[in-house]
Amino acid sequence: MIERALIFAAGRGERMRPLSDVTPKPLLRVGGKALIEWHLEKLAGAGVRDVVINTSHLAGQFPASLGDGSRWTLNIHYSYEGVEPLETGGGMLRALPLLGSEPFIAVNGDIWTDFDFSTLPQDPAGLAHLVVVDNPPHHPRGDFILRDGLLDDDSGAPSTAKDAARKLTFAGIDVYRAELLDGQPAGKYSVVPLLREALRRGRVGGEHFRGRWSDVGTPRRLADIERQLR
Repeated sequence: MIERALIFAAGRGERMRPLSDVTPKPLLRVGGKALIEWHLEKLAGAGVRDVVINTSHLAGQFPASLGDGSRWTLNIHYSYEGVEPLETGGGMLRALPLLGSEPFIAVNGDIWTDFDFSTLPQDPAGLAHLVVVDNPPHHPRGDFILRDGLLDDDSGAPSTAKDAARKLTFAGIDVYRAELLDGQPAGKYSVVPLLREALRRGRVGGEHFRGRWSDVGTPRRLADIERQLR
């Protein structure tokens, strides 16, 4: 059972302005609770015990709102990245001392989903296991091809027209091994290039989730989810 998780919550949420000018995007409320609280409930239900939340923009609001996690039977740890967020790669590296050496779940703090975290592989065969979803209207070209349980890079021409039509969108839900970041320096950078290098070597698994999911990137999408939940 995976007992540790990382929630990415450090971004500024430019597309969510003006709401994100005063409230970090993961703390915006939908369905009667903050977006990040939906994750905390589901992670606790999946057996996770320690959650690391990386913070930067309006960082002080997170401990003030979420506390130590005891209301969800969780231990919440905060990884403050400074005034400028370190992006996914740098932020994950900063959080590793709190996450330990075993595989851990990672989830974007600004998505909403009914995904069951307990279904994720506890011991992924490669360096990472990513959840992908059908392409939403705002991202019609997708990110990756899922073939025989492995993710394929979309760089260059796809091998077949059928593969091109199968491209799916990364859901912001994954399981990582700390080894993915071996040799990486401290600083600000995305994890995506590291993932693409690993998947070119056949070391990134994936699964297609067909349930409810939204990248809550704008006020309009936030309102859409609110209407759905009502």
